Amino acid sequence: MVAIGGKKVGEMVGRIGGNGVGQILVAIAAALFVRLVSGPGPAMLPEDEFDDDNNGHGENTHDGDEESPADRKLIPVTIRWSNITCSLSDKKSKSVNFWNSSPPLFFRVRFLLKNVSGEAKPGRLMAIMGPSGSGKTTLLNVLAGQLAASPRLHLSGLLEVNGQRPAKKAYKFAYIRQEDLFFSQLTVRETLSLAAELQLPQISSAEARDEYVDDLLRKLGLVSCADSIVGDAKVRGVSGGEKKRLSLACELIASPSVIFADEPTTGLDAFQAEKVMETLSQLAQEGHTVICSIHQPRGSIYYKFDDIVLLTEGSLVYAGLARDEPLVYFAKLGYQCPDHVNPAEFLADLISVDYSSSDTIHSSQKRIDNLVEIFSRQTESFIYGTPLISHGKFMDEMKFGRKRAIKKKGGWWRQFRLLFRRAWMQASRDGPTNKVRARMSIASAIIFGSVFWRMGRSQTSIQDRLGLLQVLNLTYGLVALLVSV
Repeated sequence: MVAIGGKKVGEMVGRIGGNGVGQILVAIAAALFVRLVSGPGPAMLPEDEFDDDNNGHGENTHDGDEESPADRKLIPVTIRWSNITCSLSDKKSKSVNFWNSSPPLFFRVRFLLKNVSGEAKPGRLMAIMGPSGSGKTTLLNVLAGQLAASPRLHLSGLLEVNGQRPAKKAYKFAYIRQEDLFFSQLTVRETLSLAAELQLPQISSAEARDEYVDDLLRKLGLVSCADSIVGDAKVRGVSGGEKKRLSLACELIASPSVIFADEPTTGLDAFQAEKVMETLSQLAQEGHTVICSIHQPRGSIYYKFDDIVLLTEGSLVYAGLARDEPLVYFAKLGYQCPDHVNPAEFLADLISVDYSSSDTIHSSQKRIDNLVEIFSRQTESFIYGTPLISHGKFMDEMKFGRKRAIKKKGGWWRQFRLLFRRAWMQASRDGPTNKVRARMSIASAIIFGSVFWRMGRSQTSIQDRLGLLQVLNLTYGLVALLVSV
């Protein structure tokens, strides 16, 4: 039975190409096809992972009339959190005896956030500021449900979203990451159009979809570069600020009520950074709840904030109104902001540890501990909310909500067709990379053809053919994971 099956396999493999030259040509054609389809490319566009639940807000209802996202009423969302504590256990602590360890086991826990409280309201732009390692991104990820569940991660506190637990939310929100991941050969308009087709399956009319994309381009100031390719490190395209606004436009397609932005000014010059923050400020004025983390903005950007949260070493130093209110608060404590000084720089210096010498470290640490203690006494009963339950269950519910949202994006065949078309557009337009891939495929075909030249069609050649197929699969499978130079 085995011999008969092996013989049939050998006959089927041997039919691919009659002689050695034919086998080489077939190998070249197969290599080119595999390179073209499975070549490396940027990650998928970040889609709206957090869709609404099936609660009658119009996401899954189709009555025959197409509803434009621009016509939807924005749901105001207020996020309130209290005593958020996030800690990370050390890996080595699992193998250390609690009683015999030195230091004890409970000293091996690193606190990323310590009893952090605050509130974000619709129509306001909130900034989370602090030095590097203060917990800005961690707090943003906790509020957005982006923390991955882990046995080492412990999350506790109170969280309230319009008076409900996060898993029972009836709103959409977008998360803008620091890195902008796009297909470099697509234009700005094509990127938005494909994202709109993926996220808005209820709009079947191409004219209505194009009109909505044009409105987004005008809203975010991308009309001038709408027909320019996005570009990457190898191909020159749009600027960094335009990429950031394009990332924001892709998230705004689904009309989110809350917008989270993780350091949106990273890698931008002062002018582009201000344009991006001006866009976020305009979105807040339209009714969105905008929360962003930012390191040290310029003065003009600082005065665009409506609310501000100051963090240092995971502890809360100030949370409340922005602009002149923090300066008045710290002036009452004896820390006066000098004239003609950027308030953001003054606040950053005030809550940062100076590592110049042992004396400066001690004095700055003492100052920070005093500021944290003073503010904690003022906010002991400031905010209430609903408990976060256990971190594992909280994360599972957030993941379940994301799966439900992705499932509602249309049929799998429609998604596959759009994603394949996007990948084909990227691969077919990348001329230099295709030339390199073609040369590598021809070289690989010549090498393999010379090694496996004139294979017979008998039972003894089955092993050689299986070896060839295995080498080809490994070669093209591993090369597809590499970035072309």
